[in-house]
Amino acid sequence: MDRWLIAGLGNPGAEYAGHRHNAGFMVLDELAARAGGRFKAHRSRAEVLETRGAVLAKPLSFMNLSGGPVKALADFYKITPDRLIVVHDELDIPYGALRAKLGGGDNGHNGLKSITKVLGTRDYLRVRFGIGRPPGRMDPAAYVLKDFGTAERKDLAFLVDRAADVVESLMEKGLEATQNAFHSVDLNISGPPR
Repeated sequence: MDRWLIAGLGNPGAEYAGHRHNAGFMVLDELAARAGGRFKAHRSRAEVLETRGAVLAKPLSFMNLSGGPVKALADFYKITPDRLIVVHDELDIPYGALRAKLGGGDNGHNGLKSITKVLGTRDYLRVRFGIGRPPGRMDPAAYVLKDFGTAERKDLAFLVDRAADVVESLMEKGLEATQNAFHSVDLNISGPPR
């Protein structure tokens, strides 16, 4: 059986841990807890946990350089882009919504931009964790580097858990079945004021 590479995007360091931009790291931590394992440093500049069917990875290069560690891991484990799932925050999806997709643009997401550039393809799976647009005129770059708000945090553990379900579904059932199961369920969760 071919292994999967699951890369959760975020920024390393305790000061970034609760930020919206670190949703990918949060989901990978949940997957590691489910696997009963712990991340270990890897020479690819990532923290890695090898499970039976997948390599879980958190690049430690900061978001805009995520491609380097992802490519190094794909090369090291001989995993092709069609077996890569990237978990990331997504401004263009409301908070409480999760989406799975194959390929497409990066929507200004620097982590995706870096991975696409280094791999030379957009054709890898993504689990998009909706964080919604910033309120008012707040700069999106500032918004993603802020912690989830009080109202959002009430539902955050549930959403992280569901996003981990989406990842597992992609590995076990494929894209179409996963989209059918998860896209029809948008949670009516109150995010930040619009």
